[in-house]
Amino acid sequence: MDLTDEATRWAYANPYPAAIATATITAALAVAAWRVGRALSAMNRPPAAVLIASFAAAACTAYSADTSWRFAAHRLGMTDHSERLAMFAAAEIALLACGLLARANKKATAAADGTAGTPGVPGALVWVITGVQIIPAYAESGVVGGTVRAVIGPVLAGLLWHQAMGLELRIIRPGALSTGLPAQIARALRERLLSRLGLAVRDRTAEQISRDRALSRAVRLGSRRRLRGWGSRRLAAAVARAHVATDPVQRQRLMLELAARRGATELNTIALPSAWDPPQPPAQPRTPVALARQQLTEMHPLDAVRRVHAAHPDAHPAALASLLTEHGVVVSEQQVRVAIGAGNPPAAPRPDAPAAAAELPGALVLDITTEPEVHPEVRAPAFAIAADQRRDAVHARIPECASDTGRTHGDEAGPDAPDTGQPEPSAGRSGGDPDELPADLIERARALGRPASLRTLQRELRIGQVKAQRLQDLTREG
Repeated sequence: MDLTDEATRWAYANPYPAAIATATITAALAVAAWRVGRALSAMNRPPAAVLIASFAAAACTAYSADTSWRFAAHRLGMTDHSERLAMFAAAEIALLACGLLARANKKATAAADGTAGTPGVPGALVWVITGVQIIPAYAESGVVGGTVRAVIGPVLAGLLWHQAMGLELRIIRPGALSTGLPAQIARALRERLLSRLGLAVRDRTAEQISRDRALSRAVRLGSRRRLRGWGSRRLAAAVARAHVATDPVQRQRLMLELAARRGATELNTIALPSAWDPPQPPAQPRTPVALARQQLTEMHPLDAVRRVHAAHPDAHPAALASLLTEHGVVVSEQQVRVAIGAGNPPAAPRPDAPAAAAELPGALVLDITTEPEVHPEVRAPAFAIAADQRRDAVHARIPECASDTGRTHGDEAGPDAPDTGQPEPSAGRSGGDPDELPADLIERARALGRPASLRTLQRELRIGQVKAQRLQDLTREG
């Protein structure tokens, strides 16, 4: 108070220096507050959930400290306030220190291997200290009050410190799993419990779970040698509930599992090689044929074909394919031709070719000859009953040499004569007699222009190819 009074009197006595000092101190505090604010805004703050969990853990640690304060006075004989103040909160400080060390350890291991990390030894010490702190709670308040003090104090403090550390890392890595000892024990117990309840296989409906349980019960009852009335009824109910009659998959599973369970006693009689015997080397072929077979089967089929072809260069591809098949390399004749570059085999003659028509048994061969006129019996054909005729094929054969007369008459048959596009044999393109052609036909051909094409002459004059060639020669010469 004396120092404050002296400062006040000095300020009244020296107003200007006091005002300058006050302004300087205010500016310094403002700058410091601004710098602290910027540092706090720039730093990577933990999420709000982590901050609240840490605050709750600190409050529970203080609740446990109150129990330790009372226990130090009543049970430990620390009556001096300074001594008690220095030593009562040793366990709480150690709990806080172990929690921070476990948090740092989890962060370090998570950054190293990409998992959720493990708290290590500090995490285990947190639970040890929590267990020891339960003793003062019961010693001070009995069973009921001690339970409240133990749960709200050390137990809840340890759990909140653990949740705060794990929550922070789960937010950073959502898919990471904790590798700590309590987490591994909890996962193993959970998996064993689900397996015991028949829920280990996921993605199954309740109906499928009931079917699988009924199937297991049916296998267990069906493997017994004798069943009384109650057992028979249970077996029938299990088979019906497993839907074995309507589901082929369930029926196959039932038969396989039942056969395996009934034949389980045969496992003692199965002869197995000893695990201590040295492995036997594969048997080596002793004969040249066996050696060649082994070498060819180990090669690529095309390489094997080329190797055999090099040994038998004059062999037919079919013979090479047969030889390779005998040595264990199954290839076709076409594959052999591709490997050795022999090309495709020559095409076989078609059975409907005219040259081979006479060689076919039971074939009917017709010799066709062109005639100037159509026969009357062809103009009015009559029905022929051919049900009792047995002919495999009917072939038409046109003579190679046809008379020019027939061709001429065929040309004069009309404009519907087929145009083959090839010049027909004649006495000569320029040696035809112009007296054989009508004069008006020659004039009409000349009126079409010089020289007119064969198709134009045939179409406009409605004549055949031979006459068109003669008219073309005459118009070209004239």
